[in-house]
Amino acid sequence: MQIPDKTIDHSTLRRLVDAGANVGAEVVGAAGGWGVVINYGRASQTLAATRGKPRMFRQFETLAGYLKDLGITEYRVNAAEFDAGAGATNPTDKRSATASERMKRAHQAAAYDTWFREQVQAAIDDPQPSVDDEEVRKQFAAKRAALVKRAGAAKKGAH
Repeated sequence: MQIPDKTIDHSTLRRLVDAGANVGAEVVGAAGGWGVVINYGRASQTLAATRGKPRMFRQFETLAGYLKDLGITEYRVNAAEFDAGAGATNPTDKRSATASERMKRAHQAAAYDTWFREQVQAAIDDPQPSVDDEEVRKQFAAKRAALVKRAGAAKKGAH
């Protein structure tokens, strides 16, 4: 299989999936690991690591979990070029698990940062007039008082 030269990063892929785009994936075996080709529309792009190089997964299970977390649960597997012996590592080596967790946290942080920035921009762009903090506090104090009064009445009626 020809691997596409163009790449797609995690955050772009996340946005496509979250937007409901029809995203397909093909898992491609290579020497010592697995890569992913993402297909949407007529475009095919290789999932990239941080510096634009193809992202490789040593363990198929890790890749399957990654795709499932994204919401991609069906994909093709091309194992024609897979060589399990190439790049074999010591199974007791914890460094790759630590790196995987670190990458997962980094992706989660990036996704949260994107979401947070979108929420801030939406608030900035909101055409509704702002409400003064003191006014909001008065409104919520009145709501709390009404709830406490209603809860007290319900409690008396229950006895």
